[in-house]
Amino acid sequence: MNVDIGSRYDKIAQWWHNNHNESVYGLTQIEKAVRYCRNRNTALDVGCGSGGRIIRKLQSEGFNITAIDISPAMIQIAESNHPDVNFEICDITSWKTDKTFDLIVAWDSIFHLPMIEQRRVVPGLCRMLNPGGIIIYTFGDASGEHESEWHGEKFFYGSIGIDENLKIIMDSGCQCRHLELDQYPEKHVYIIAQKKI
Repeated sequence: MNVDIGSRYDKIAQWWHNNHNESVYGLTQIEKAVRYCRNRNTALDVGCGSGGRIIRKLQSEGFNITAIDISPAMIQIAESNHPDVNFEICDITSWKTDKTFDLIVAWDSIFHLPMIEQRRVVPGLCRMLNPGGIIIYTFGDASGEHESEWHGEKFFYGSIGIDENLKIIMDSGCQCRHLELDQYPEKHVYIIAQKKI
């Protein structure tokens, strides 16, 4: 991931937290993913930001959570609000772990990666799943890249599209359980996939 993404999120971290901490955005979709989980022991939150709703939801479901983000300012806020969660400042494109997970959530994070990195990261996350484990992540419905502005900062977005994501999921030993354009006519897509047992 471009470290510039981290520095840009550093600049808006407190604003982001103030405007998203109590949001329910994405929780219905994550609840759907949790229902597919065979076990609810370990979870990974990729691009956890300042914490908040997703971490609280995973905790309420009984998960022991590892949460990672590239923004030190976001992690600092998250640690102050969730002292019992294992946080790491890292870039998902180079992060290494021996841990495996029953659930991996990458809500609105992977799409900040260049398309070539998405093709490496998604299979890597699938390898981190326990047998029967679930991954939920978001992407754009069509292949392409663009920039958008948030609170005065420009952010990169990219997607390899629905077809290629489905192929990668299947090639990585997972099965698609649910795929939805959840904000139509916006191009936002989420997928829930399960690692074969």
